[in-house]
Amino acid sequence: MARLAPDDHFHDECGVMGVFGDTEAANLTYLGLHALQHRGQEGAGIACSDGDTIRLTRGQGLVGDVFGDPELDSLQGHLSIGHVRYATTGEGSLRNVQPFLVRYQDGQIAIAHNGNLVNAAILREDLEARGSIFATSTDTEVILHLLASSQQTTFINRLVDALGKVEGAYSIALCTKDTLVAVRDPYGFRPLVLGKKGAAWVVASETCALDLIEGTFVREVDPGEMVIVDRDGLQSLKPFPRKPRKACVFEHVYFARPDSVVFGLPVYDVRVQLGRILAREQPCEADVVVPVPDSGRAAALGFSEASGIPYQMGLLRSHYVGRTFIEPSQQIRDFGVKLKLSPVRSVIEGKRVVIVDDSLVRGTTGKKIVRMVRAAGAKAIHMRISAPPTTGSCFYGIDTPTPEELIAHRSSVEGIREFLGADSLGYLSLAGLREAEGTDAGRFCEACFSGDYPVDPHPMRRSPQIPLFDPGTKDRT
Repeated sequence: MARLAPDDHFHDECGVMGVFGDTEAANLTYLGLHALQHRGQEGAGIACSDGDTIRLTRGQGLVGDVFGDPELDSLQGHLSIGHVRYATTGEGSLRNVQPFLVRYQDGQIAIAHNGNLVNAAILREDLEARGSIFATSTDTEVILHLLASSQQTTFINRLVDALGKVEGAYSIALCTKDTLVAVRDPYGFRPLVLGKKGAAWVVASETCALDLIEGTFVREVDPGEMVIVDRDGLQSLKPFPRKPRKACVFEHVYFARPDSVVFGLPVYDVRVQLGRILAREQPCEADVVVPVPDSGRAAALGFSEASGIPYQMGLLRSHYVGRTFIEPSQQIRDFGVKLKLSPVRSVIEGKRVVIVDDSLVRGTTGKKIVRMVRAAGAKAIHMRISAPPTTGSCFYGIDTPTPEELIAHRSSVEGIREFLGADSLGYLSLAGLREAEGTDAGRFCEACFSGDYPVDPHPMRRSPQIPLFDPGTKDRT
Protein backbone atom coordinates (compact mmCIF):
# COMPACT_ATOMS: atom_id res chain seq x y z
CA MET A 1 0.00 0.00 0.00
CA ALA A 2 1.18 3.52 -0.70
CA ARG A 3 -0.29 6.96 -0.23
CA LEU A 4 -1.48 8.71 -3.35
CA ALA A 5 0.80 11.60 -4.17
CA PRO A 6 -0.91 15.00 -3.82
CA ASP A 7 -1.91 16.83 -6.97
CA ASP A 8 0.22 19.73 -8.09
CA HIS A 9 -2.06 22.52 -6.93
CA PHE A 10 -2.27 24.85 -3.99
CA HIS A 11 -4.71 23.68 -1.34
CA ASP A 12 -7.08 25.81 0.64
CA GLU A 13 -7.00 25.29 4.35
CA CYS A 14 -10.49 25.16 5.78
CA GLY A 15 -14.17 25.91 5.52
CA VAL A 16 -16.45 27.11 8.30
CA MET A 17 -20.21 27.01 8.82
CA GLY A 18 -22.54 28.28 11.53
CA VAL A 19 -26.30 28.22 12.20
CA PHE A 20 -28.35 30.01 14.86
CA GLY A 21 -32.08 29.63 15.42
CA ASP A 22 -33.00 26.26 13.89
CA THR A 23 -33.69 23.06 15.84
CA GLU A 24 -31.94 21.19 13.01
CA ALA A 25 -28.81 23.35 13.35
CA ALA A 26 -26.37 20.42 13.41
CA ASN A 27 -27.98 18.74 10.40
CA LEU A 28 -27.89 22.00 8.43
CA THR A 29 -24.24 22.48 9.39
CA TYR A 30 -23.50 18.92 8.27
CA LEU A 31 -25.01 19.62 4.86
CA GLY A 32 -23.14 22.92 4.61
CA LEU A 33 -19.87 21.16 5.34
CA HIS A 34 -20.62 18.75 2.50
CA ALA A 35 -20.85 21.74 0.17
CA LEU A 36 -17.55 23.06 1.56
CA GLN A 37 -15.75 19.70 1.35
CA HIS A 38 -13.46 21.03 -1.40
CA ARG A 39 -11.91 23.40 1.16
CA GLY A 40 -10.55 20.58 3.31
CA GLN A 41 -10.57 16.80 3.36
CA GLU A 42 -8.39 15.90 6.34
CA GLY A 43 -10.99 16.23 9.06
CA ALA A 44 -14.39 17.60 9.99
CA GLY A 45 -16.23 18.57 13.15
CA ILE A 46 -19.47 20.04 14.46
CA ALA A 47 -20.19 21.69 17.81
CA CYS A 48 -23.83 22.16 18.79
CA SER A 49 -25.53 23.91 21.73
CA ASP A 50 -28.99 23.41 23.19
CA GLY A 51 -28.73 26.63 25.16
CA ASP A 52 -27.17 24.99 28.21
CA THR A 53 -24.35 22.75 26.94
CA ILE A 54 -22.16 22.64 23.85
CA ARG A 55 -21.47 19.13 22.54
CA LEU A 56 -18.79 18.29 19.99
CA THR A 57 -18.21 15.54 17.44
CA ARG A 58 -15.18 15.54 15.17
CA GLY A 59 -13.01 13.09 13.29
CA GLN A 60 -10.48 12.57 10.54
CA GLY A 61 -11.60 12.08 6.97
CA LEU A 62 -14.43 13.35 4.80
CA VAL A 63 -17.65 14.78 6.21
CA GLY A 64 -19.64 11.69 5.20
CA ASP A 65 -17.13 9.43 6.92
CA VAL A 66 -17.11 11.37 10.19
CA PHE A 67 -20.87 11.87 10.61
CA GLY A 68 -23.62 9.29 10.54
CA ASP A 69 -26.99 9.11 12.24
CA PRO A 70 -25.60 8.36 15.72
CA GLU A 71 -23.20 11.31 15.60
CA LEU A 72 -25.82 13.75 14.35
CA ASP A 73 -28.45 12.47 16.79
CA SER A 74 -26.07 13.36 19.63
CA LEU A 75 -25.88 16.98 18.45
CA GLN A 76 -29.20 18.46 19.49
CA GLY A 77 -29.80 22.19 19.67
CA HIS A 78 -30.55 25.41 17.85
CA LEU A 79 -26.96 26.68 17.58
CA SER A 80 -24.14 24.97 15.73
CA ILE A 81 -20.76 25.63 14.12
CA GLY A 82 -18.75 23.32 11.87
CA HIS A 83 -15.39 23.03 10.16
CA VAL A 84 -13.62 21.11 7.40
CA ARG A 85 -9.85 21.07 7.68
CA TYR A 86 -6.87 21.09 5.41
CA ALA A 87 -3.79 21.57 7.55
CA THR A 88 -1.66 24.66 6.94
CA THR A 89 -0.37 24.95 10.51
CA GLY A 90 -0.06 21.96 12.80
CA GLU A 91 0.11 18.32 11.76
CA GLY A 92 -2.95 16.57 10.40
CA SER A 93 -3.93 14.68 13.57
CA LEU A 94 -7.26 14.35 15.37
CA ARG A 95 -6.23 16.75 18.11
CA ASN A 96 -5.97 19.52 15.48
CA VAL A 97 -9.39 18.88 13.92
CA GLN A 98 -11.79 21.74 14.61
CA PRO A 99 -14.02 23.07 16.05
CA PHE A 100 -12.12 23.29 19.32
CA LEU A 101 -14.29 23.18 22.43
CA VAL A 102 -12.91 24.53 25.71
CA ARG A 103 -14.19 25.74 29.05
CA TYR A 104 -12.83 28.91 30.66
CA GLN A 105 -13.98 31.18 33.46
CA ASP A 106 -17.06 32.39 31.58
CA GLY A 107 -18.17 28.93 30.41
CA GLN A 108 -17.86 26.88 27.24
CA ILE A 109 -16.67 28.24 23.92
CA ALA A 110 -16.20 26.55 20.52
CA ILE A 111 -14.25 27.98 17.60
CA ALA A 112 -13.72 27.18 13.90
CA HIS A 113 -11.09 29.15 12.00
CA ASN A 114 -10.22 29.58 8.33
CA GLY A 115 -6.94 31.40 7.74
CA ASN A 116 -3.44 31.71 9.12
CA LEU A 117 -1.98 33.98 11.80
CA VAL A 118 1.50 35.12 10.82
CA ASN A 119 2.47 36.07 14.38
CA ALA A 120 1.08 32.92 16.01
CA ALA A 121 4.52 31.54 16.94
CA ILE A 122 5.51 34.75 18.74
CA LEU A 123 2.19 34.93 20.57
CA ARG A 124 2.38 31.26 21.55
CA GLU A 125 5.87 31.69 22.95
CA ASP A 126 4.70 34.63 25.06
CA LEU A 127 1.64 32.75 26.29
CA GLU A 128 3.67 29.70 27.23
CA ALA A 129 6.11 31.91 29.11
CA ARG A 130 3.14 33.14 31.14
CA GLY A 131 1.98 29.61 31.94
CA SER A 132 -0.37 28.67 29.10
CA ILE A 133 -0.44 24.99 28.19
CA PHE A 134 -1.34 24.18 24.58
CA ALA A 135 -3.20 21.02 23.61
CA THR A 136 -2.78 21.40 19.82
CA SER A 137 -0.18 22.65 17.36
CA THR A 138 -2.52 25.04 15.52
CA ASP A 139 -2.58 28.82 15.41
CA THR A 140 -6.31 28.75 16.21
CA GLU A 141 -5.65 27.76 19.81
CA VAL A 142 -3.65 30.96 20.26
CA ILE A 143 -6.90 32.92 19.89
CA LEU A 144 -8.53 30.90 22.68
CA HIS A 145 -5.63 31.51 25.06
CA LEU A 146 -5.62 35.22 24.28
CA LEU A 147 -9.35 35.37 24.92
CA ALA A 148 -9.12 33.46 28.20
CA SER A 149 -6.26 35.61 29.49
CA SER A 150 -7.81 38.94 28.47
CA GLN A 151 -8.48 41.41 31.27
CA GLN A 152 -11.67 42.65 29.62
CA THR A 153 -14.89 41.96 31.51
CA THR A 154 -17.33 40.81 28.81
CA PHE A 155 -17.09 37.98 26.30
CA ILE A 156 -17.28 40.24 23.23
CA ASN A 157 -14.68 42.64 24.64
CA ARG A 158 -12.42 39.69 25.44
CA LEU A 159 -12.75 38.47 21.85
CA VAL A 160 -12.05 41.92 20.40
CA ASP A 161 -9.04 42.24 22.69
CA ALA A 162 -7.73 38.82 21.61
CA LEU A 163 -8.17 39.40 17.88
CA GLY A 164 -6.61 42.83 18.19
CA LYS A 165 -3.33 41.07 19.04
CA VAL A 166 -3.20 38.69 16.07
CA GLU A 167 -1.89 39.47 12.59
CA GLY A 168 -2.79 37.74 9.36
CA ALA A 169 -5.90 36.08 7.99
CA TYR A 170 -8.94 34.82 9.83
CA SER A 171 -12.57 34.11 9.06
CA ILE A 172 -14.02 32.65 12.24
CA ALA A 173 -17.26 31.04 13.38
CA LEU A 174 -17.40 30.90 17.15
CA CYS A 175 -20.09 30.09 19.69
CA THR A 176 -20.86 30.14 23.37
CA LYS A 177 -23.82 28.19 24.71
CA ASP A 178 -26.23 30.91 23.55
CA THR A 179 -24.40 33.15 21.05
CA LEU A 180 -23.04 32.75 17.51
CA VAL A 181 -20.21 35.07 16.43
CA ALA A 182 -18.77 35.42 12.93
CA VAL A 183 -15.73 37.64 12.44
CA ARG A 184 -13.40 38.43 9.56
CA ASP A 185 -9.95 40.00 9.64
CA PRO A 186 -9.66 43.69 8.63
CA TYR A 187 -8.04 42.84 5.26
CA GLY A 188 -10.75 40.29 4.36
CA PHE A 189 -8.25 37.71 3.09
CA ARG A 190 -10.58 34.71 3.39
CA PRO A 191 -14.25 34.64 2.41
CA LEU A 192 -17.20 34.62 4.84
CA VAL A 193 -20.86 35.17 4.00
CA LEU A 194 -24.07 35.76 5.92
CA GLY A 195 -27.39 34.18 5.01
CA LYS A 196 -30.85 33.17 6.25
CA LYS A 197 -32.68 29.85 6.39
CA GLY A 198 -36.20 30.75 7.33
CA ALA A 199 -35.88 32.55 10.68
CA ALA A 200 -32.38 31.16 11.28
CA TRP A 201 -29.15 33.03 10.61
CA VAL A 202 -26.36 31.21 8.77
CA VAL A 203 -22.68 32.00 8.20
CA ALA A 204 -20.45 30.07 5.80
CA SER A 205 -17.21 30.28 3.89
CA GLU A 206 -19.02 30.19 0.54
CA THR A 207 -22.52 30.72 -0.83
CA CYS A 208 -22.63 27.14 -2.16
CA ALA A 209 -23.26 26.04 1.44
CA LEU A 210 -26.31 28.30 1.58
CA ASP A 211 -27.55 26.91 -1.74
CA LEU A 212 -27.43 23.31 -0.53
CA ILE A 213 -29.56 23.99 2.55
CA GLU A 214 -31.93 26.18 0.49
CA GLY A 215 -30.86 29.27 2.38
CA THR A 216 -30.78 32.84 1.12
CA PHE A 217 -27.62 34.86 0.67
CA VAL A 218 -27.85 38.17 2.54
CA ARG A 219 -24.38 39.69 2.17
CA GLU A 220 -20.69 39.24 2.87
CA VAL A 221 -19.40 39.61 6.37
CA ASP A 222 -17.35 42.75 5.82
CA PRO A 223 -13.61 42.82 6.43
CA GLY A 224 -13.07 43.77 10.08
CA GLU A 225 -16.71 43.08 10.94
CA MET A 226 -17.96 41.06 13.90
CA VAL A 227 -21.49 39.68 13.52
CA ILE A 228 -23.14 38.62 16.79
CA VAL A 229 -26.34 36.56 16.81
CA ASP A 230 -28.29 35.69 19.97
CA ARG A 231 -31.91 35.53 21.10
CA ASP A 232 -32.16 39.32 20.74
CA GLY A 233 -31.30 39.15 17.03
CA LEU A 234 -28.28 40.16 14.94
CA GLN A 235 -25.81 42.86 15.85
CA SER A 236 -22.90 44.13 13.73
CA LEU A 237 -19.73 45.64 15.17
CA LYS A 238 -16.63 46.99 13.44
CA PRO A 239 -14.16 47.20 16.32
CA PHE A 240 -10.85 46.97 14.42
CA PRO A 241 -8.82 49.67 12.65
CA ARG A 242 -9.76 49.93 8.99
CA LYS A 243 -7.34 48.33 6.51
CA PRO A 244 -7.22 48.23 2.70
CA ARG A 245 -9.24 45.29 1.48
CA LYS A 246 -7.02 42.44 0.20
CA ALA A 247 -9.17 39.41 -0.58
CA CYS A 248 -7.32 36.32 -1.84
CA VAL A 249 -7.45 36.33 -5.63
CA PHE A 250 -6.74 32.59 -5.72
CA GLU A 251 -10.26 31.96 -4.45
CA HIS A 252 -11.44 33.05 -7.91
CA VAL A 253 -8.60 31.35 -9.78
CA TYR A 254 -8.88 27.92 -8.15
CA PHE A 255 -10.14 27.42 -4.59
CA ALA A 256 -13.79 28.37 -4.45
CA ARG A 257 -16.49 26.20 -5.96
CA PRO A 258 -17.52 27.48 -9.40
CA ASP A 259 -21.15 27.84 -8.31
CA SER A 260 -20.27 30.16 -5.41
CA VAL A 261 -20.35 33.93 -5.29
CA VAL A 262 -17.13 34.95 -3.54
CA PHE A 263 -16.08 38.51 -2.70
CA GLY A 264 -19.16 39.72 -4.53
CA LEU A 265 -18.31 38.06 -7.87
CA PRO A 266 -19.63 34.81 -9.43
CA VAL A 267 -16.65 32.46 -9.44
CA TYR A 268 -17.64 30.67 -12.65
CA ASP A 269 -18.00 33.93 -14.57
CA VAL A 270 -14.59 35.16 -13.42
CA ARG A 271 -12.92 31.92 -14.51
CA VAL A 272 -14.51 31.99 -17.94
CA GLN A 273 -13.34 35.58 -18.32
CA LEU A 274 -9.82 34.54 -17.30
CA GLY A 275 -9.87 32.05 -20.18
CA ARG A 276 -11.11 34.65 -22.67
CA ILE A 277 -8.33 37.06 -21.76
CA LEU A 278 -5.78 34.24 -21.82
CA ALA A 279 -6.79 33.40 -25.40
CA ARG A 280 -6.31 37.03 -26.38
CA GLU A 281 -2.94 37.36 -24.65
CA GLN A 282 -1.52 33.91 -25.53
CA PRO A 283 -3.01 32.85 -28.89
CA CYS A 284 -1.92 29.76 -30.77
CA GLU A 285 -2.91 27.66 -33.77
CA ALA A 286 -4.62 24.51 -32.56
CA ASP A 287 -7.43 22.06 -33.30
CA VAL A 288 -8.88 21.45 -29.85
CA VAL A 289 -8.97 23.04 -26.37
CA VAL A 290 -8.73 20.50 -23.53
CA PRO A 291 -9.13 21.42 -19.85
CA VAL A 292 -7.27 19.79 -16.99
CA PRO A 293 -10.25 18.58 -14.96
CA ASP A 294 -11.85 19.77 -12.90
CA SER A 295 -10.24 23.12 -12.14
CA GLY A 296 -9.39 24.10 -15.73
CA ARG A 297 -12.86 23.65 -17.24
CA ALA A 298 -14.32 27.15 -16.93
CA ALA A 299 -11.15 28.86 -18.17
CA ALA A 300 -10.91 26.38 -21.06
CA LEU A 301 -14.47 27.24 -22.06
CA GLY A 302 -13.54 30.92 -22.09
CA PHE A 303 -10.39 30.20 -24.11
CA SER A 304 -12.42 28.19 -26.64
CA GLU A 305 -15.09 30.87 -26.92
CA ALA A 306 -12.58 33.67 -27.51
CA SER A 307 -10.29 31.72 -29.84
CA GLY A 308 -12.88 29.83 -31.84
CA ILE A 309 -11.02 26.57 -31.20
CA PRO A 310 -13.44 23.73 -30.31
CA TYR A 311 -13.66 22.64 -26.67
CA GLN A 312 -13.44 18.91 -25.97
CA MET A 313 -13.09 16.77 -22.85
CA GLY A 314 -9.81 15.21 -23.90
CA LEU A 315 -8.86 14.32 -20.33
CA LEU A 316 -11.17 12.42 -18.01
CA ARG A 317 -10.84 12.42 -14.24
CA SER A 318 -11.53 9.46 -12.00
CA HIS A 319 -13.64 10.37 -8.96
CA TYR A 320 -12.98 7.05 -7.25
CA VAL A 321 -9.34 7.43 -6.27
CA GLY A 322 -8.92 7.20 -2.50
CA ARG A 323 -6.07 8.25 -0.30
CA THR A 324 -4.18 4.98 -0.82
CA PHE A 325 -3.75 2.48 -3.60
CA ILE A 326 -2.14 -0.88 -4.32
CA GLU A 327 1.03 -0.07 -6.20
CA PRO A 328 2.01 -2.67 -8.81
CA SER A 329 5.29 -4.47 -8.32
CA GLN A 330 6.29 -3.43 -11.84
CA GLN A 331 6.38 0.37 -11.76
CA ILE A 332 4.16 2.09 -14.32
CA ARG A 333 5.45 5.44 -15.51
CA ASP A 334 3.38 8.38 -14.20
CA PHE A 335 1.23 5.88 -12.29
CA GLY A 336 -0.24 8.37 -9.80
CA VAL A 337 -1.42 10.78 -12.48
CA LYS A 338 -2.80 7.96 -14.62
CA LEU A 339 -4.94 6.81 -11.71
CA LYS A 340 -6.59 10.23 -11.65
CA LEU A 341 -6.53 11.32 -15.32
CA SER A 342 -6.89 9.44 -18.57
CA PRO A 343 -6.68 10.80 -22.14
CA VAL A 344 -9.45 10.37 -24.71
CA ARG A 345 -7.45 9.25 -27.72
CA SER A 346 -10.17 10.04 -30.27
CA VAL A 347 -10.12 13.69 -29.15
CA ILE A 348 -6.33 14.03 -29.04
CA GLU A 349 -4.76 11.80 -31.70
CA GLY A 350 -3.34 13.73 -34.63
CA LYS A 351 -4.49 17.07 -33.17
CA ARG A 352 -2.79 20.26 -32.09
CA VAL A 353 -3.97 20.45 -28.49
CA VAL A 354 -4.30 23.43 -26.14
CA ILE A 355 -4.22 22.21 -22.52
CA VAL A 356 -5.72 24.77 -20.13
CA ASP A 357 -5.09 24.66 -16.38
CA ASP A 358 -5.53 27.21 -13.62
CA SER A 359 -1.95 27.18 -12.30
CA LEU A 360 1.44 25.53 -12.31
CA VAL A 361 3.00 25.01 -8.90
CA ARG A 362 5.92 22.60 -8.99
CA GLY A 363 5.26 21.62 -12.60
CA THR A 364 5.64 17.90 -11.94
CA THR A 365 2.02 17.01 -12.66
CA GLY A 366 1.97 19.26 -15.73
CA LYS A 367 4.98 17.44 -17.12
CA LYS A 368 3.25 14.08 -16.69
CA ILE A 369 0.07 15.35 -18.32
CA VAL A 370 2.01 16.62 -21.33
CA ARG A 371 3.75 13.27 -21.62
CA MET A 372 0.41 11.43 -21.37
CA VAL A 373 -1.23 13.59 -24.05
CA ARG A 374 1.80 13.19 -26.29
CA ALA A 375 1.59 9.42 -25.89
CA ALA A 376 -2.09 9.58 -26.90
CA GLY A 377 -1.02 10.90 -30.30
CA ALA A 378 -1.12 14.69 -30.02
CA LYS A 379 0.67 16.39 -32.91
CA ALA A 380 1.48 19.49 -30.83
CA ILE A 381 0.81 20.54 -27.24
CA HIS A 382 0.31 24.14 -26.17
CA MET A 383 0.03 24.62 -22.41
CA ARG A 384 -1.95 27.66 -21.26
CA ILE A 385 -2.30 28.78 -17.64
CA SER A 386 -5.21 31.02 -16.59
CA ALA A 387 -3.16 32.81 -13.91
CA PRO A 388 0.21 34.57 -13.79
CA PRO A 389 3.35 32.63 -12.82
CA THR A 390 3.22 31.66 -9.14
CA THR A 391 6.49 32.93 -7.74
CA GLY A 392 5.79 33.31 -4.02
CA SER A 393 4.32 31.37 -1.12
CA CYS A 394 1.09 32.29 0.63
CA PHE A 395 1.17 33.07 4.37
CA TYR A 396 -2.51 33.80 4.82
CA GLY A 397 -4.05 30.36 5.03
CA ILE A 398 -3.17 28.49 1.84
CA ASP A 399 -0.92 25.45 1.79
CA THR A 400 1.89 26.37 -0.60
CA PRO A 401 5.39 25.09 -1.20
CA THR A 402 8.45 27.15 -0.37
CA PRO A 403 9.54 29.57 -3.11
CA GLU A 404 12.41 27.26 -4.02
CA GLU A 405 9.87 24.54 -4.84
CA LEU A 406 7.80 26.81 -7.09
CA ILE A 407 8.92 26.25 -10.67
CA ALA A 408 8.16 29.84 -11.72
CA HIS A 409 10.33 31.16 -8.89
CA ARG A 410 13.44 29.46 -10.20
CA SER A 411 12.82 29.19 -13.96
CA SER A 412 11.91 31.40 -16.89
CA VAL A 413 8.82 30.69 -18.96
CA GLU A 414 11.03 29.12 -21.61
CA GLY A 415 12.76 27.00 -18.98
CA ILE A 416 9.39 25.82 -17.68
CA ARG A 417 8.25 24.99 -21.21
CA GLU A 418 11.32 22.84 -21.73
CA PHE A 419 10.73 21.10 -18.40
CA LEU A 420 7.11 20.35 -19.29
CA GLY A 421 7.99 19.15 -22.77
CA ALA A 422 5.29 21.34 -24.33
CA ASP A 423 5.57 22.99 -27.74
CA SER A 424 4.58 26.32 -26.20
CA LEU A 425 3.64 27.73 -22.81
CA GLY A 426 1.67 30.86 -22.03
CA TYR A 427 0.55 32.41 -18.75
CA LEU A 428 -2.11 35.02 -18.12
CA SER A 429 -0.57 38.37 -17.28
CA LEU A 430 -1.12 40.12 -13.97
CA ALA A 431 -2.83 42.90 -15.93
CA GLY A 432 -5.10 40.28 -17.50
CA LEU A 433 -5.97 38.88 -14.08
CA ARG A 434 -6.88 42.36 -12.87
CA GLU A 435 -8.98 42.93 -15.98
CA ALA A 436 -11.00 39.81 -15.18
CA GLU A 437 -11.60 41.06 -11.64
CA GLY A 438 -12.93 44.33 -13.07
CA THR A 439 -13.34 47.40 -10.89
CA ASP A 440 -12.59 45.33 -7.77
CA ALA A 441 -9.06 44.42 -8.94
CA GLY A 442 -7.26 46.68 -6.47
CA ARG A 443 -9.00 45.00 -3.56
CA PHE A 444 -7.29 41.63 -4.00
CA CYS A 445 -4.15 40.09 -2.54
CA GLU A 446 -1.89 39.00 -5.41
CA ALA A 447 1.20 38.34 -3.30
CA CYS A 448 1.82 34.85 -4.72
CA PHE A 449 2.16 36.48 -8.16
CA SER A 450 3.56 39.92 -7.37
CA GLY A 451 5.48 39.48 -4.11
CA ASP A 452 3.57 42.41 -2.60
CA TYR A 453 2.49 41.07 0.81
CA PRO A 454 -0.14 43.22 2.59
CA VAL A 455 0.89 41.89 6.03
CA ASP A 456 4.52 41.14 6.88
CA PRO A 457 4.65 37.34 6.59
CA HIS A 458 7.67 37.09 8.87
CA PRO A 459 7.01 39.40 11.83
CA MET A 460 10.00 39.92 14.05
CA ARG A 461 9.77 40.00 17.81
CA ARG A 462 9.60 43.66 18.66
CA SER A 463 12.40 44.99 20.83
CA PRO A 464 11.16 46.08 24.25
CA GLN A 465 10.82 49.81 24.72
CA ILE A 466 13.68 51.36 26.71
CA PRO A 467 12.32 52.08 30.20
CA LEU A 468 11.96 55.76 30.98
CA PHE A 469 14.04 55.37 34.13
CA ASP A 470 16.44 52.66 33.02
CA PRO A 471 19.35 52.88 35.47
CA GLY A 472 21.73 52.14 32.61
CA THR A 473 20.76 55.24 30.62
CA LYS A 474 21.46 58.92 31.01
CA ASP A 475 19.12 61.18 32.94
CA ARG A 476 16.45 62.35 30.47
CA THR A 477 15.31 65.37 32.46
